[in-house]
Amino acid sequence: MKIDVTLYTTTLCPVCGMVKDFLKDMNIIYKEINVDINPIEMIKLIGKTRRLSVPQTNINGEWIFGFDPVRILEVLNAKSN
Repeated sequence: MKIDVTLYTTTLCPVCGMVKDFLKDMNIIYKEINVDINPIEMIKLIGKTRRLSVPQTNINGEWIFGFDPVRILEVLNAKSN
């Protein structure tokens, strides 16, 4: 199964940087959507998750909020099996 990871961020978010660094360190390919640059995506994101905060990570439809490396690995492992 193909793993699809999308990370929603803002430019000045230090926690977003932590998630990006973690994904890079784990060699996980991801798509980043910076909602500062693309406000339409922020509106769509709020509609999907009902949350105003970032980072938000979507892994094949499963949402992870904030920096939660344990949960990211759990979801990735579950999706790859």
